[in-house]
Amino acid sequence: MPDVHMRLVHYKRIANANSREELDELQVELIDRFGLLPPALKTLFAITWLKLIAQKLGIAKIQAGPEGGNVRFAERAKVDPLRLIALIESDKERYRLDGPFKLRFSWRVEAAEQRVGAVEKLLNRLAPKDAATAAA
Repeated sequence: MPDVHMRLVHYKRIANANSREELDELQVELIDRFGLLPPALKTLFAITWLKLIAQKLGIAKIQAGPEGGNVRFAERAKVDPLRLIALIESDKERYRLDGPFKLRFSWRVEAAEQRVGAVEKLLNRLAPKDAATAAA
């Protein structure tokens, strides 16, 4: 999109999407109007989807880099505590709690697209069983 104003309008529409369906419709619309999406825009859609999942789970912030990151829970997070404990127990080298509201994780994931996928899997592992399949 050569026009800056048009780009900002579309960024705002993506940021304000409230569901996977809205994001999918926006992607289809942009592809119809401008052709295939560049990788950075695909990543933006994927990150926006992660934000929607995180909001439903009561996650305040996610940081994920090539070496790992953390998930900070809101005070009233909807994360299943038993699933959180099972996650930590499954791989104590990779996952650990850092205080009552933060889960730290370590990994080696260089590519942004792969990190997005890894974070989505992590969020689904933390979600209550009935919500995990709904978020996928």
